[in-house]
Formats: sequence, structure tokens, C-alpha cells
Amino acid sequence: MNPTRPQGFALRRSVFALAACCWGLALAHAEDKLHPQLEKFRPLLGKTWRGEFKNSTPEKPVVDISKWERALNGQAVRTLHSINRGEYGGETLIYWSEENKSLVYHYFTTANFQTTGTMTFDGTKFTSLEKVSGQAGGITEVKAVGELRGDGTLLIKSEYLKNGEWTPGRETVYREDPQAEVVFK
Repeated sequence: MNPTRPQGFALRRSVFALAACCWGLALAHAEDKLHPQLEKFRPLLGKTWRGEFKNSTPEKPVVDISKWERALNGQAVRTLHSINRGEYGGETLIYWSEENKSLVYHYFTTANFQTTGTMTFDGTKFTSLEKVSGQAGGITEVKAVGELRGDGTLLIKSEYLKNGEWTPGRETVYREDPQAEVVFK
């Protein structure tokens, strides 16, 4: 025994080390925790996705980069996206609304409009319906269907309600791309 250290020092050091280890494990688990109603998004989280719009051409490419992440201590999912390196972009927060008993989201854009919507799941597909407010070129609602497909790609198709008529929106196939970056100007 070391006469310069009080008795029980080794025990306290061991207890402290054990507590620190348990605290670290608890933090690691807490950082992974997600609201049960958001679990279906887990395969998308922590990833950056790159998608080319269906109408994209080599002369006029339209590329969307989308990043999905856990937010607000797992009570929300956050997405950031930018088209053509910041020409347009937005941020979405998706959360479970106990009051509405549904997934609710708010989407904020760089183009003077925002949306609020609800989302439902059916297997690997999610469907959203949102109301638009602000300057969105006459578009008042947007419907979209997203699907995480068996080959690991994410397909999103949308429709826009404009002047009382539903018209095709965008169709984009995303592939995971860890090198891609969401850019805002």
C-alpha cells in the first residue's frame, strides 16, 4: 500500500472509472435513441443522399443533395437539402405530434415560402401532404410519396396543387453519397 495515498483511494478510483464507463455507455445509447414513431426513418439517418431530377440533362443538371439526421434528442428527424449547390434549399423537422396522433413536419425554404404537413407510413413507403404558405408560384399544396427501395435507393415523387389542379412535380432517385455536401449560399 502507498503510504502517501489515503486508504480506499484505489477503491474510489475503481468506482469512478466504472461510473465513467457506465456514463459513457448511457450517453452512447442516448445519442442513438429515437422516438418510436420516427424509427422507420432510421435507415435514412446519418446519411447524405444525392439525387438527380428525372428531367435533369447534362446541359442543365438538376442535382439535389439531402442530409438526414436525428435531432432534438431523438424527438425529431431533421433534413437539410440543397439543389444545384445552393440555388434553392430547405430544412425540415419531422416529429410525432401526440395531439394529432400523427407525424407532422415543417419545411422552411430559401425561396420565401414554407410548408406544414403530415406524413404516414405504409411498409417502406411514406406519403406526405403539405400546405404551402408564402410565395410558391401559386402552388398551395404538395403531395409526395417516398420509398426506400430494396437496392438501397430512395425514390421521391411529388405532385403540386396549383390553380385547383394537381400536376406532376418532381421525381428523383437518391443514392447514398458520403462525399456530397448540402450547400447554402
